[in-house]
Amino acid sequence: MAEITTGGDVPPNMTIYINNLNEKTKLEGINNLFPPSSLSPSLHASCALIPLSLLGMKSEFDFAELKKSLYAVFSQFGKILEVLAFKTLKHKGQAWVVFEEVSSATNAHRQMQGFPFYDKPMRIQYAKTKSDIIAKGDGTFVPRERRKRHEERGRKKKEQHDANQAGMGLNPAYAGAYGASPLSQIPYMGGAKSAVPEAPAPPNNILFVQNLPHQANQMMLQMLFCQYQGFKEVRMVEAKPGIAFVEYENEMQSTVAMQGLQGFKMSPENPMLITYAKK
Repeated sequence: MAEITTGGDVPPNMTIYINNLNEKTKLEGINNLFPPSSLSPSLHASCALIPLSLLGMKSEFDFAELKKSLYAVFSQFGKILEVLAFKTLKHKGQAWVVFEEVSSATNAHRQMQGFPFYDKPMRIQYAKTKSDIIAKGDGTFVPRERRKRHEERGRKKKEQHDANQAGMGLNPAYAGAYGASPLSQIPYMGGAKSAVPEAPAPPNNILFVQNLPHQANQMMLQMLFCQYQGFKEVRMVEAKPGIAFVEYENEMQSTVAMQGLQGFKMSPENPMLITYAKK
């Protein structure tokens, strides 16, 4: 399953990671699970799905029931593929909810942040790595031992690359944003010829996003890009599907968003290609 996130720079994806869950609460009624003051009408309807066997449980938490109650709470945001919670000490107070759509995970992340689940506010982040069920669905699943060896090789390669960059007087963190991004060299294989400029535009506050799937719309892009500070608006070109412009308050904020979402897949065949817009 996905690793625990430790920072807020993980791009939106289909899996949310929840911690600070209360696992040892004596329940005496439904109000202990959902305080009336905290319920919206839609969430109240979802709460009705929680099994009555949750009521009156004693000290040790039933993890099957925990997963059922998390499913009931989060299913209002979209189709759920999987809910994971484990009894191990390492995973104490934690759970993962895997949605079918990124937009569902984004709405859940926003609306349920800090929600008092069993009298403790939930802390929600996007999962750092792709869940196994998603990886198996898109054909990228790698067994855990092979994955560890692959990640170790990747880490050593990155350290060597950063050392080389430092020796050349470059800051590795900005090498992609202010130079030629690796993804900017990938030709766009769908339909019309890509509009990637031969010489990249200088850094500025507007991003040019390409290789979007045909079902992408303004709301979906707003959900992705508004996670980054300074977001202003998304502009799509009706006559040219597959591209969009995203504006931020300044070029530093647009650079952070570019680095966070570069290559993000809105569909398995469409990694986003992000460059600075020409002015």
